[in-house]
Amino acid sequence: MVPKMGSLEYRSASELASLIRSAELSSRELVEACLRRVEAVNPLLNAVVTQIPEAALEAAGRADENQARGAPLGPLHGLPIAHKDLVLTRGIRTTFGSKLLEDWVPDRDDLIVERLRDAGAILIGKTNTPEMGAGSQTYNEVFGETLNPWDRDKTCGGSSGGAAVALSAGMIPIADGSDMGGSLRNPASFCHVVGMRPSPGRVPMDSAPMGWDMLAVLGPMARNVEDTALLLSAMAGPDPRSPISLSTPGSRFCAPLERDVKGIRIAWSRDLGGLPVDSAVAQVLETGRAVLDSLGCVVEEAECDWEGADEAFRTLRAWGMAERLAGLSDEKRAQLKETLRWNLDIGLRCTGLDVSRAEVLRTNLYRRVVEFMRDYDFMLMPVSQVPPFPVKTRYPAEVAGVPMESYIAWMKSCYYVSVTGLPALSLPFGFSPDGLPVGVQIVGRPRDDFGVLQLAWAIENSLGISERRPSLDPAEPGVSRQS
Repeated sequence: MVPKMGSLEYRSASELASLIRSAELSSRELVEACLRRVEAVNPLLNAVVTQIPEAALEAAGRADENQARGAPLGPLHGLPIAHKDLVLTRGIRTTFGSKLLEDWVPDRDDLIVERLRDAGAILIGKTNTPEMGAGSQTYNEVFGETLNPWDRDKTCGGSSGGAAVALSAGMIPIADGSDMGGSLRNPASFCHVVGMRPSPGRVPMDSAPMGWDMLAVLGPMARNVEDTALLLSAMAGPDPRSPISLSTPGSRFCAPLERDVKGIRIAWSRDLGGLPVDSAVAQVLETGRAVLDSLGCVVEEAECDWEGADEAFRTLRAWGMAERLAGLSDEKRAQLKETLRWNLDIGLRCTGLDVSRAEVLRTNLYRRVVEFMRDYDFMLMPVSQVPPFPVKTRYPAEVAGVPMESYIAWMKSCYYVSVTGLPALSLPFGFSPDGLPVGVQIVGRPRDDFGVLQLAWAIENSLGISERRPSLDPAEPGVSRQS
């Protein structure tokens, strides 16, 4: 029996893929259901900003025809997806959230788009992002603000904010994103979904201007850990166009995630050695910590030495921004948002010695972290130092009473980890007293992406909160009720 269309919005991607393979559900029926959901709730949230419903339905029809002919089916066959508006999509507007590229239509696809299409995913549109992906708050002058489905007065985070909201609101079952300083992890934490920053090179990037750069990565988002692993299996794998791509095939992530985590050693960090953390976030993490004991994990409060992480990240981020934007004319540069211009100016002032010092700091940090993790299998810590804040607040000026020195400083709990290159995942962990989602960050040993997914899966199943959903009432602006 074909499930009722209205019941599909929060089915897992794995279950939907199984229903399609068994012919209990067609690709077209699923795409139609997702498009109806987008039509119903996207006007409230502004997550899917460029929509291609006709093309999506045509692609779904072809997928059904191919299945009927007995053609081989990819792991994502028939599953709707929306790509972040930083990803190049041939023939589909790609704006980077900037007025400078408001009408730009690429003539090629990024490698990740090719891979997910070859795996059977059906593209329905693009998801919103801050201008040039800069800042963990999703708003821009092209499409406006993306709102948090749990409270529409709050931000969804960023920069993969549109993707996280589309998942949380049941518009799509899987989504891609990117992460330099927390852009997959922060919106996942704010929206009660899973966002994974894989090891650099796990998901190769063929259009990155600096192919050896290990700070920015592409990765998967989904509503649960199993679906995150499924999407990663289609994204991952070597490609010669990326000089840092890892040799492990994507099929590695199709293996069962079940694992006995009893005896696993975890370094529990309250604040990464002294970062300010909002009391609402700290309370959720301390309450959720009990689940680790119930699983038999060995948990110790222990801190890595994060010296140099802040300077290394800020320098390398600004230097990369200058590489991308230095060629803009003064007239075009003036059209960028203020924080982006500020960051670009810092990058333009970077010297070769500044960059080399940052690389030395990053190398020393990596070696200290590797030594620290000889005694621990994983580190667990806050994803974001604050819960979701008002959407009209462009960035927190202070955290727990401590002034923030820049528009990205409140994300140190994420970007310190980015500097190390270790795999990290944001997992739903609980809700603040105001009913806002809070995630926990799971950090693994070098290139142990699968281990991170296994521990996340065990925690998710023990917590049992992944099925909680926001209740979106079009007649009631602002706060959404939980269901």
